[in-house]
Amino acid sequence: MRKIRWGVLGTADIFAGQTAKGMELAENCERYAIAGRSLEKAEDFRERFGFEKAYGSYDELLADPEVEAVYIPLPNTLHYEWTVKALQSKKHVLCEKPLAPSEEIAAKMFEMAEKNGVFLMEAFAYQHSPYMAALQDEVQRGAIGDVRYIETAFLTSDYNMKNIRMRKETLGGAAYDLGVYCTSFVLRVLGIEPVSVQAVASKSPEGIDTYTNVLLEYENGIRANLSCGMVLATDQSRRMDRFQIHGTKGKIMSHKFEYNGEGNMSYEVKTFDGMREHRDLEIPQNYSLEVAQLGRCIAEGEKPAVTKEFSLANARMIDRILKAIDY
Repeated sequence: MRKIRWGVLGTADIFAGQTAKGMELAENCERYAIAGRSLEKAEDFRERFGFEKAYGSYDELLADPEVEAVYIPLPNTLHYEWTVKALQSKKHVLCEKPLAPSEEIAAKMFEMAEKNGVFLMEAFAYQHSPYMAALQDEVQRGAIGDVRYIETAFLTSDYNMKNIRMRKETLGGAAYDLGVYCTSFVLRVLGIEPVSVQAVASKSPEGIDTYTNVLLEYENGIRANLSCGMVLATDQSRRMDRFQIHGTKGKIMSHKFEYNGEGNMSYEVKTFDGMREHRDLEIPQNYSLEVAQLGRCIAEGEKPAVTKEFSLANARMIDRILKAIDY
């Protein structure tokens, strides 16, 4: 098995908390270089997470000919700039979601990847999960008949108003940060885009959408209701992830579910004829799956699991939601 030499641009929390472990677990990943805004911070992360080299600027890392692939966990507003620079440096790129602030810009990024003969994949770690594959299989084999309605929510209260994800100038807000999970979930299950998008939002005094509710309508009569919120606490938890998929013969409901979750997760299938089945799955660390998958794309010619077409379709939905809430 050939190992891909990875570089990381930035010392973000998502990397320290999730992707660093994913890189360690991915057997085809070599943790080669990490860059920070200061050499001191980069050296700290190099020692903590087992990288060979540290750089005090992103440009230095991109100039290293040994780096084959780059992971970009930078703030949303920096995704385009540094993804393009990495692609121009002939590096394969795994860029955190949302890939770009609009479909138009995302399309330019993919064009740049194609021009330079390298892979670009949006980092939706949960899309690599066996949990999502199992749900998709339930739907495709007709376990609940034809899908008629989907409901999904991603609600959290982990953010304070000073968080970078709560600032409009850094492309923060519920729709950008959390809504992309809900839209991508529905896109994965249905495989089609809506004909109508309606949305309403609650906004902070600074104009940030702290809660957004979305109704999607499809040509075949399917409806989807999406909820995403950043300041909503529940009695039991500071976070709530859930879904229900309703069909003509029954429904699938989340039981133990978390976007990007690992370990034991489950869902339940109930049909109108009285059948009720509980499905338990052991889910690997999702971030290791996405790192390993892009590595196989590079070494073995696999197609990215999160395709260009998927990312552009998801970006189009987010564009329409943001337009609907005047954001």
